[in-house]
Amino acid sequence: MPRSQRSPLLLAGLLATAGVAHFAAPRQFDAIVPRSLPGSPRAWTYASGAVELALAAGLAVPRTRRATARATAAFFVGVFPANVRMALDWADRPAPLRTAAWARLPLQAPLVLWARGVARRAPAGPPDTVRPGLPRPASPPA
Repeated sequence: MPRSQRSPLLLAGLLATAGVAHFAAPRQFDAIVPRSLPGSPRAWTYASGAVELALAAGLAVPRTRRATARATAAFFVGVFPANVRMALDWADRPAPLRTAAWARLPLQAPLVLWARGVARRAPAGPPDTVRPGLPRPASPPA
């Protein structure tokens, strides 16, 4: 499978893994939800996990890949404040955890660029719905 076909599937796998983690171990995600958001942190944790799972599914389907990849790039930009909040809130954590929190921040840029690249390489519109070997529908008379 060429790299251009693997890339969206790898990104989908990353998002699916993160989405499942939001449900499997929500406490770690609750801790990084910005306090300025209304509602409970757990609701935001579950919502972001559900969004990640939906984005993963959309990236896996060629027909929805372009729009979903654009939405994925926007999602990565949108969750950046939570990553900043985590880095600031973890000032009292052990040095390796603080370092990891700050090291995450510059990783958002490659994720955004990856999603944008997937969008650029995705087909512009829905693929032809006629199956190979079947006759094309007749065009209406002019």
